[in-house]
Amino acid sequence: MATTKVILREKITGLGVEADVVKVKAGYARNHLIPTGKAYEATKGNLRNLESLQANRAQREAEELENARELAGKISRLRPKFTLETGQGGKAFGSITSMDIHKALEEKGVEIERTAIKLDKPLKRSGKSEVEIKLHADVTATLSITIETGENAPSESDA
Repeated sequence: MATTKVILREKITGLGVEADVVKVKAGYARNHLIPTGKAYEATKGNLRNLESLQANRAQREAEELENARELAGKISRLRPKFTLETGQGGKAFGSITSMDIHKALEEKGVEIERTAIKLDKPLKRSGKSEVEIKLHADVTATLSITIETGENAPSESDA
């Protein structure tokens, strides 16, 4: 199969990030990457401009890292509270999921991807819990949440 080298203009999952020189199939480069503006052909002239692309990439990555650190500080100061309904035996109805945590963060003005919340399994116990939030490859924030129980199930004396 014929392959060719291209210089990426933006991040492409599974291929690379901007300013990377990658080898791809010629048809993929000719029919998709170059016409959509996602890559340049790796000609001698374009390779000379590679340094400026790498400088732009370094500046963008530094800004992203700084923004992630600021967001991590903001998240670590938050203390959201959730209430789980429990039955007579203390068994919880439902659980706290990453979607619930995402909604609580959005209400406080914190915009993140829901997939950044690293929750092994839904939380079903009352008390305090620590939840990791992966904001950047180098930045992970820890969110402390409190889960309280509320007795909403009818007791036997009510029946």
